[in-house]
Amino acid sequence: MFDYTKETVKSREEAIHSLKDELAGVKFGVLWELDMTDTLQQKGQDFDKPITILEVCNPAAAAEVLKQNMRIGYLLPCKVAVYEEDGTTRIGMPRPTDLLGLTGKEEILPFAGEIEETLKGVIDRAAK
Repeated sequence: MFDYTKETVKSREEAIHSLKDELAGVKFGVLWELDMTDTLQQKGQDFDKPITILEVCNPAAAAEVLKQNMRIGYLLPCKVAVYEEDGTTRIGMPRPTDLLGLTGKEEILPFAGEIEETLKGVIDRAAK
């Protein structure tokens, strides 16, 4: 699977708040928060499914991987989505190992694995 997704009993707003707290604890910041539902509606789209996308970054990690290959910037920052589907709130992300695996640069995969494990822990804790 290309993604890592967890269900939570929290509301979308509560999940976003918990996610931000957990991200700060592992030195990830939220660069941007996009209410995709609102944005699509403002653009005239008939879309009513609640989804918020957070772009998150650990500056030290980003600098390290960019030193190895500037094209990794095509895949940064990491995205975490919080959405409601079938009455359930979900928190998920694309797996960094899958994304960075697209580069064909095997030497980057251990680094991607570390980021993935960190973000999985964040999502797990935010979902509780």
